Amino acid sequence: MLPARTRLAVAAGHAVSRLSRALGKGAGASVGGKTILALDKGAIAAMAAGRPIALVSGTNGKTTTTRLLTAALSTVGEVVANAGANLPSGAAITLADAPPGRRAVLEVDESHLPAIAAATEPDLVLLLNLSRDQLDRVGEVRMIAARWRQMAATLSGATVVANADDPLVAWAAMAAPKVVWVAAGQPWVADATSCPSCSEPIRFADGGGWVCSTGDLRRPDIDRTMLGDDTGLRLPGRANRANATMALAAAAVAGVDEEKALAAMADVGEVDGRYRTITVGRTTARLLLAKNPAGWHEVLDLLAVSRDPVVISINSRVPDGRDVSWLWDVAFERLTGRPVFVTGERWRDLGVRLRYAGVDHEHRPSVEAALESLPPGRADVVANYTSFQSLIRHAATAPEGATDAAA
Repeated sequence: MLPARTRLAVAAGHAVSRLSRALGKGAGASVGGKTILALDKGAIAAMAAGRPIALVSGTNGKTTTTRLLTAALSTVGEVVANAGANLPSGAAITLADAPPGRRAVLEVDESHLPAIAAATEPDLVLLLNLSRDQLDRVGEVRMIAARWRQMAATLSGATVVANADDPLVAWAAMAAPKVVWVAAGQPWVADATSCPSCSEPIRFADGGGWVCSTGDLRRPDIDRTMLGDDTGLRLPGRANRANATMALAAAAVAGVDEEKALAAMADVGEVDGRYRTITVGRTTARLLLAKNPAGWHEVLDLLAVSRDPVVISINSRVPDGRDVSWLWDVAFERLTGRPVFVTGERWRDLGVRLRYAGVDHEHRPSVEAALESLPPGRADVVANYTSFQSLIRHAATAPEGATDAAA
């Protein structure tokens, strides 16, 4: 039984959520969760008590890994999970909607992970990767790694599933009492060029592996290797195989049969609109999310397999981060020679970056206008967070409907 204060806070949160939906202000999850926490700061701890909880955090891949882990764990019982609402308010409303004792899988913003871990006392914590993102809001990535390390030392009742290929993640996770080390890869290493322990250079070996050039810090011995291309995943690309590998390792710790877990994860064809295809005019477009240099590094690999037109939409609202200087760290030169269209609130900044990259491009007032101007065929749309959310809203009302990108 929840404390009376928590029960009242949950009732108020649900009422505010319903009102938000009735007024057409959105799903109401965020405002409902904020209401709960405003009325009871200890609500997350109270609602988490007595239930198994898995926390998933990292700069990139949180939402997808949460979805995959939820699918795997659902083969042995019902699971509740948040969907992109990774701040404390999202955790609060997710737990408020969960029956007592039911397992919860919570995607958690990397800066809020220590506080959420302290409140929920999880049995599983997945640490995916760390790279710079939203520096105007989150702060320098090594500060996050240091806070994770302090948190990891307190996780006496949890198994940490950590990406051994990311030096920042590995250094943080080494403080935990129990760790499963996963070779999930980390192609983007620009944010981990120096040792988080002694600040000396890190040496990265071709094909994987890393070691501090002067100290003792090095890649841990691996417990689980990356899934291969033949695992039947519908989600495309190396990054999603990494996400699935992390989810599979966590599911195994929870006692899930790996064959059943893989089959369940293979059924996931899109995640909150990522990899969905929509039809606009005569063009079938695949929707991709990229919001920082590390994410773009993976997306550019996906784009490299075709010469289809690319539409890029960049905003700089609060959820995106106001600072778009990260555009200069993306290897847009890889788009040279293919049709590229730019849009979004910061299309001029993007256009300047593309000009210096030698990428010919054209401006369009919207993604829809760009797609409608194309001849019949396929295209890729790459957007950062708020641009992507606008695309998903469009997909929900598009006359042609949406189809599964992996179909």
